[in-house]
Amino acid sequence: MSEDMIIRHCAPTLAGLKTGNIFTAEFQTKEDLDRDLLRLNEILNDRGLRVTLLRARCGRALVYVYRPGKLQQDLSRSEARSILEECGYTEALQENCVARLKDRICLCADFPHEIGLFLGYPPEDVRGFIASGGRNSKACGYWKVYGDPEAARRQFERFEKCTGVYLRCLRRGISLRKLAVRLS
Repeated sequence: MSEDMIIRHCAPTLAGLKTGNIFTAEFQTKEDLDRDLLRLNEILNDRGLRVTLLRARCGRALVYVYRPGKLQQDLSRSEARSILEECGYTEALQENCVARLKDRICLCADFPHEIGLFLGYPPEDVRGFIASGGRNSKACGYWKVYGDPEAARRQFERFEKCTGVYLRCLRRGISLRKLAVRLS
């Protein structure tokens, strides 16, 4: 996995604007994939980021880059807890929730809809998506919006701007490690 790929898919998370991002990467062997994940964690862990494999099959890996501290805050909110409980999550710790998400991704034909909570989407939008089956959203960008479309559009613009800035910085030779913001 190249630094360019990580920046393209995860810049808002690297910048601390977003809880997490998920992307798909191709790999030749499981050993290559494990080596890439280890290398990325060595670069990013001390910046408060974690890189984990959600699923690997047929030479394609579903990779989750996230901020554990921010994820714990997000999943602790009452509306998020309620959604997770409805989806069978019994543990409140983010590590256990990520493990349960991995299981659900492997078991479900589609993505489990609560995945939005792990990406920092507003719980009201996650609940709206689940309730409507993904139809009748007020806006669509990084996620389908069922709550406040103006706030979401502003957030989408911030994410787009961040990604553009990060890609320009990478092209100027700034490393992934330096681009990953350490949050207090």
